[in-house]
Amino acid sequence: MAQTDSHRIVITVLGKNRAGIVAAISKILGEANVDIRDITQSIIEDIFTMTMLADMSESPTDFTALQEALAAGGEAVGVTVTIQREDVFNFMYRL
Repeated sequence: MAQTDSHRIVITVLGKNRAGIVAAISKILGEANVDIRDITQSIIEDIFTMTMLADMSESPTDFTALQEALAAGGEAVGVTVTIQREDVFNFMYRL
């Protein structure tokens, strides 16, 4: 298993597809100085899903504040946003 950094987070976004979802989430991350390391998204019929791997090591924003900002930003565009620390995510989904 790859080594993880405690500053890396996994962000998942789920909801009905509409314009502006990626922009809204990316804007919040950019304002918090969070570096997006990898991103994947798909749209199945009208269901939007996105997963991001990001690095918070240069961010002055703490995890809880970022979590609250992303939840509010997601609500504004009609999606659910969840964030987890990468090490917690890997522990939960290990085989």
